Amino acid sequence: MIQAINVGLQFGGRTLFDHADITFTRGNCYGLIGANGAGKSTFLKILSGEIEQTKGEVFITPGERLSVLQQDHFAFDDCGVIRTVLLGNKTLVNIMDQKEELYAKEEFTEADGMRISELEETFAEMDGWSAESDAEILLNGLGVTNEYHERLMKDLPGTLKVKVLLAQALFGNPDILLMDEPTNHLDVEAIHWLEEFLLELESTVIVVSHDRHFLNQVCTHTVDIDFGKMTMYMGNYDFWYSYTQIAQRQLREQNKKAEQKIKELQEFIRRFSANASKSKQATSRKKLLDNLVVEDMPVSTRRFPYIAFTPDRAVGNELLTVADLCVKNGDRVVLDKLSFTILPREKVAFVGTDAVAKTALFRVLMGELEPDSGTVKWGVTTSQAYFPSDNAAFFDGVEDSLIDWVRRYSNLIFETDVRGWLGRLLFGGDEAMKKAKVLSGGERVRMMLIKMMLSGANALLLDEPTNHLDLESIQSLNEGLQRYPEGVLFSSHDHQFVQTIAERIIDVTPGCWYDKKISYDEYLEEMREREKA
Repeated sequence: MIQAINVGLQFGGRTLFDHADITFTRGNCYGLIGANGAGKSTFLKILSGEIEQTKGEVFITPGERLSVLQQDHFAFDDCGVIRTVLLGNKTLVNIMDQKEELYAKEEFTEADGMRISELEETFAEMDGWSAESDAEILLNGLGVTNEYHERLMKDLPGTLKVKVLLAQALFGNPDILLMDEPTNHLDVEAIHWLEEFLLELESTVIVVSHDRHFLNQVCTHTVDIDFGKMTMYMGNYDFWYSYTQIAQRQLREQNKKAEQKIKELQEFIRRFSANASKSKQATSRKKLLDNLVVEDMPVSTRRFPYIAFTPDRAVGNELLTVADLCVKNGDRVVLDKLSFTILPREKVAFVGTDAVAKTALFRVLMGELEPDSGTVKWGVTTSQAYFPSDNAAFFDGVEDSLIDWVRRYSNLIFETDVRGWLGRLLFGGDEAMKKAKVLSGGERVRMMLIKMMLSGANALLLDEPTNHLDLESIQSLNEGLQRYPEGVLFSSHDHQFVQTIAERIIDVTPGCWYDKKISYDEYLEEMREREKA
């Protein structure tokens, strides 16, 4: 068990938490959610002891081992891969190092023998003899194959470093596990493996993630940081979202009825308080009025942008035809004889293990990249809007204010109109005067979405649009694309995003060609069945 007791934290003159009392118990997985800046990652650091709270205390059941997913991908560069995983249990590694040092001594004293005996006993109790094989099992499960196990961490690509650090956090089944964005940079199969692992883990797990599907799969409870406090809900992310939406709607309806009743009572009292025959009724209504309460709607730190795409015209009979498309990246073939036809109003997810292949396809479709061979034919009535995975060219070094940036990519002239659009994507007031070059990753994404919304296009192409977005923005974009009446071609690592939008899946990986009208979950199940066969 790990418990926050009356925990408070002031950071830069701002109170992030005050009187946080919350208990996390064994056998449960808690999803920690909240708006960007609400303090989710900071709270994890308080629980782990990395940051000291302003007041209150953190209590951990004596004897329980706490493990944290490390965020510094370079911290273990001089360590071997297996040793990095074993460092998930520093006590065990310390015993191993002491044993090795003692066994290496040329002169072995009686005291050394006694110490070795003690260490060997503790080592056996900690299941040390199977530690390295357990580390290898974790690594292989996450897709770090045997060929990498004897290498130094600095010799691994970044995507594999992430997996090794995740294996480190999971090593030895810790009693308490804290993870901040564990699915970042993981492929679909690694995420699936992690979900299955956590479902079997009898520990206390606390996780921060923007991956809604992951939260839905593993979380037994949801802890929402909002309204200046922490509230725990029993259930996963979808349960929390549905429950809070219903609760807020009920409170609004309750207040609306109360306000209407107040007006009616006030009107009656105004009309008849001076009327002798009606004075008793007026007095009675005054008592009723005194008892009526309009509940305060707390101000949430969570903000949902308004995202809606409206095409200027409908697509005709043809949307897109691609025939025998080939693209090379140096000597490597990234697209090999790719052919497909997209019908009007289809929503298609392009998947595959190679992000370069998907990006190359979108760039070819938009005319930014010349294919080595093959043809692309858009319908004559189509117009396209494109969300690139790399938007640096639109912002790096750009001195425009956000108002001028929107004007550059639209027909809007009047500042009030521009500000209206910026406000929909949460750029209100003075934020509209910020320079484009200083925007954060999430802010850049929202600006690119404004550009797309203003285009009036009837075919949308989006390459990893959920990167850098918070849960609220992902939810809004998800719903906006579901409502969009025309064709959508997109790629995303967000499982729920793909599952709820796509009605057709195309895998563009060379040698793994797949094209089927099927849901994403059905596609993944089909792929797993193929691997088993």
